[in-house]
Amino acid sequence: MARSCAYYKGSDLKRPSGGKKGRVGRVRRKALCGGPPRMTALGETDARVVERARGGSGKVKLRTAKYANVCISRERRCARVKILSVASTPPNPELARRGVIVKGAIIQTEIGKAVVTSRPSQDGVVNAVLVEQ
Repeated sequence: MARSCAYYKGSDLKRPSGGKKGRVGRVRRKALCGGPPRMTALGETDARVVERARGGSGKVKLRTAKYANVCISRERRCARVKILSVASTPPNPELARRGVIVKGAIIQTEIGKAVVTSRPSQDGVVNAVLVEQ
């Protein structure tokens, strides 16, 4: 009997085309299991970790962030600036209170507010675009 997964990401609930859902024809596999979300928090340093992925390759994940690469569109340049705080997170306000940086979050930097365009916990870097004021 297969071991149960806490973060199962398989497709047991898919409906076959043109028919009703039937009994699941297989057991849950360890290969279909995921893990808990890795939330990138605002911290004193940029801390990255390389996690093993399928096939032995590695994924760079950002655990804590202090700096962001901010694109300043009116000057047509990018700058590495310090993140002061997480101003707001429109999809989930709780993440802003906890200081978690996700895609779409509005961060307060040394040069003004910026919107995060990358996925820090998956890309390993915080990229943002300066909000025009």
